[in-house]
Amino acid sequence: MNRPLVIGNWKMNLDYVEAVHLVQQLGVVLQNKPLEHVDVVVVPPFVDLRSVTSVVESERISLEVGAQHASAHDAGAHTGEVSVSMLQRLNVQWVLVGHSERRAMYAMTDDVVAHTLRAVVRAGLQAVLCVGEELSVREAGTPREFVTAQLHAALAGVEEKSRPLITIAYEPVWAIGTGLTASSEQVRDMTEHIRTVAASLSLENTRVLYGGSVNADNAAALLSEGRVDGFLVGGASLKADSFLAIAQAANDCYDGKR
Repeated sequence: MNRPLVIGNWKMNLDYVEAVHLVQQLGVVLQNKPLEHVDVVVVPPFVDLRSVTSVVESERISLEVGAQHASAHDAGAHTGEVSVSMLQRLNVQWVLVGHSERRAMYAMTDDVVAHTLRAVVRAGLQAVLCVGEELSVREAGTPREFVTAQLHAALAGVEEKSRPLITIAYEPVWAIGTGLTASSEQVRDMTEHIRTVAASLSLENTRVLYGGSVNADNAAALLSEGRVDGFLVGGASLKADSFLAIAQAANDCYDGKR
């Protein structure tokens, strides 16, 4: 079993004051009750990154910090975009690539995802490649084929030496922010399929996460029965207690307590 990874994607929530408060809350709990068997990452909005990395560094909190997006371009006339090198200067270590909301709302095509992924790993940052199908694809009976195409499109141009920097997050679009959660059987089926495809693309040991209405009540079952290596958490990551409950579930499963 891979060491679990739990990532909290704050999306467009929490200003920098609220972000600092949340990270400090996480720090207090993690100091009193360390999670020895799980890696934890928080992914704030861009405007919060400097504040969050400063608190994590100064208070030595056992967290890493990620960004929700990055530009595929190094610099130039790209108003509103943020480059990978800018993120590096802030000590950001992770970047989400191809999140379903970026794909659906901001025209992030498979080609843009591929170029962004290459830019992130070329700089030595950890990339979380997000894949997953909409409800119409699931109902048509072709989710495997859809996700396979996303993986091939994204990974085709990545250098072999950079592939260990890639984590894959399976996020069925129909289960994001809807309150619906894929069953453990559905998650396990897709997770195993993703691992098979990833292995064929030289990602034999990559971690495969699940994202989609994850909470403390379903986390343990998704880990043990869904066979995932952790979670990409949305709404539940906006409060310290609910986010850490999910991380604790991952920690306990790895430690053999569940």
